[in-house]
Amino acid sequence: MKKRIVTATALAVSLLLIAQASASASASDDTEISDIEYALEVVPGGIALSDRYAVWPALGMTLTAGSSAARSVGSCATGTFCAYTGSGLSGTKLAFAICTNVSTAALRVVASIANGRTSGKVHAKNSSGTVLGTAVANGSANVSPGTASLLCTL
Repeated sequence: MKKRIVTATALAVSLLLIAQASASASASDDTEISDIEYALEVVPGGIALSDRYAVWPALGMTLTAGSSAARSVGSCATGTFCAYTGSGLSGTKLAFAICTNVSTAALRVVASIANGRTSGKVHAKNSSGTVLGTAVANGSANVSPGTASLLCTL
């Protein structure tokens, strides 16, 4: 009888540990998925291509959610400009291929910007139009909280 109780207890503890490990793993995945889901909810016309990547073809915009293992996504691709949720070009990245004034509503917060173009500037602006940071050609900048849009100039 005691052997059955010990075996049942060991089995219950093992199942509890497995459930906790599974919940922890899915919690980190939920962060990535929630960035994609959030962006698709606030910016119409987007298409989720995976749990880490979405595109808005009509806007020339892409969103790449960072992984929990390595949040840094590096600098923007040549010819694009980007907003990142983390400072120093880390976190979830929102990239634009069309040089114009664009909303950053797809991100909950913007902490840094990058200009992967060979000319012009990218200005991070708040909803009042105040410039919070500027990235020159082939450059980047950390920005103050409150970025609502990016203005790309030629």
